[in-house]
Amino acid sequence: MPGEAAVAYGNDIVALQGSRLAMLRPMNGGGGPLTSALVYAMAGLSLSETRILADIDDALMLADTLAWAGINSGSRNLPGLSAMADLLADAFAELPGKVTLVQPTVVDAVTPDGGMQSIDHGRHLLLEVRPQANRRLLFTGHMDTVFGVDHAFQNIRWLDAGTVNGPGVADMKGGIAVLLAALKALEHAGSEGHEWGYDVIINSDEEVGSLSSAALIAKHAKGKLAALTYEPSALPDGTLAGARPGSGNFSISIGGRSAHAGRNPDEGRNAIVAAADLAVRLKAAVRPGLLINPARIDGGSANNVVPDNAVLHVNIRPTSPQDQIEAQRLLETVIADAAKCHDVTITLHGGFARPPKPLDDKALALFNIVERASADLGMAIKHKDSGGVCDGNNIAACGVPVVDTMGVRGGSIHSADEFLIVESLGERARLSALSVLRILEQGLS
Repeated sequence: MPGEAAVAYGNDIVALQGSRLAMLRPMNGGGGPLTSALVYAMAGLSLSETRILADIDDALMLADTLAWAGINSGSRNLPGLSAMADLLADAFAELPGKVTLVQPTVVDAVTPDGGMQSIDHGRHLLLEVRPQANRRLLFTGHMDTVFGVDHAFQNIRWLDAGTVNGPGVADMKGGIAVLLAALKALEHAGSEGHEWGYDVIINSDEEVGSLSSAALIAKHAKGKLAALTYEPSALPDGTLAGARPGSGNFSISIGGRSAHAGRNPDEGRNAIVAAADLAVRLKAAVRPGLLINPARIDGGSANNVVPDNAVLHVNIRPTSPQDQIEAQRLLETVIADAAKCHDVTITLHGGFARPPKPLDDKALALFNIVERASADLGMAIKHKDSGGVCDGNNIAACGVPVVDTMGVRGGSIHSADEFLIVESLGERARLSALSVLRILEQGLS
C-alpha cells in the first residue's frame, strides 16, 4: 500500500501509514515492549504515542500497589499515614520537580457532648513540576483508606490469577501507582516536545472529607488547564463518574435542661427528643435533587435523667448549586422551628465541603478526550453520573474541568471484599498518558 512502511520497534514489527500505527505484531513470537494484549488495541495510535505507552511497567505498578496496600493508612492512623507519606515521597522523587510533605490544616470537630476538639491529620504530598510553564495540569489522589488500624481487613490475598483482594488496592493505592507510572512514561519520553508543567497532590484525608487539605487543593487547582483524579472507576467495566452531587456534613448541637425523669420531668427540656424531631423534619424534606441522611445522635446520660445535651449528625447531598442554597435555608428553618417547639438551644456546625459537580462544556470536552483515547486503546469506556463525592468536586468548584475516576478497575470498595482487576493497572496508566498527550495537543476549546 502506498505510504506504508514496516519498521522494527524493540521485538515488535510496526506497520505505519504515514505517522499513524496501522498494525502491530510480535517478531518471532516474542513479547516486546508492547504486550500482545495491546496488539490490536493500539491500532490508530501514532508511533510517538505508542513509544510512550510502551514504556509503562505493569509489573512495577503491581509491586507498588501491593507494597502500599500492605501498610495500614486509615484516615486516623497517623503512624501509618506517616509511613505512606515517606514512601510516596521517595517514589514521586523519581519525577522532576520539588516534593514537599505539607502539614495539614487544623480541623475542629464536635465532640459527643457538644464541645469542640481539634482532630489531627497526616501530611499531604505535593509535587510541583515546571511551575513556570504556561500550560499546567493537576493530578490528585489520596493515601488514606477507610480501614483503621483496628479493622479486621488488613491482609492481601489473590482471588484468582487476575484479581487481588486487599485494603486500598482499588481505593486508591492502585490508582496512585497508575498515576506515577503514567507520569514517569511521559517524562521519560520528554512529552514529545510539549512544554507543560503540573502539580501532584496526594492527600491523607480524602476519606474523611479532605477538610485538612481543601485549601491546598484549591490553591493548586487555580489556573490549571485540566485535572485528573485517580479514584477507582465507577463500575468494574471501567465506566467513569460524570456529574456528582455535593456533600455537606453537619453536627447540630442541642442544649436542653436536665431534670429527674420521675420527680419533675416537665421541668426538663429533652435534648434527645429535640434531636430526634429535628432528624424527622430533615428526612421529611428529602426530594429529587436533595438527599438528606440523619446518621447518628449522640448524647444523654442515665435513664432516669432528662438529657440536656445531644448532637445530631447529618449528611446532605444537593445535586445543583441551587439545591445547595435551598438546603442551607432548610437547615436554618427547621432548626429555628425545632428550637422554638422544644424550648432548647440549637447550634449548627459544619458545611458543604464538597460542592456539587455538574458537567459544563469544558468538562464534557475533557471527557471526550479521555473517552476517545479509551476507544483508541480498545476499551471504549463512557461516563455516568454518580451519587458519590470526592476531591473532584472541590477541583471542579475552582472552575477546572476534571475527570476523577482515572484509577483502576475493581469493586466492593469500603468493604472487606475490595478487589483490584490487575490488568487494569496497565490499561489505566496508558489511558492517562494518552489522555495527557491529547489534552496538550488539542486543548479543551
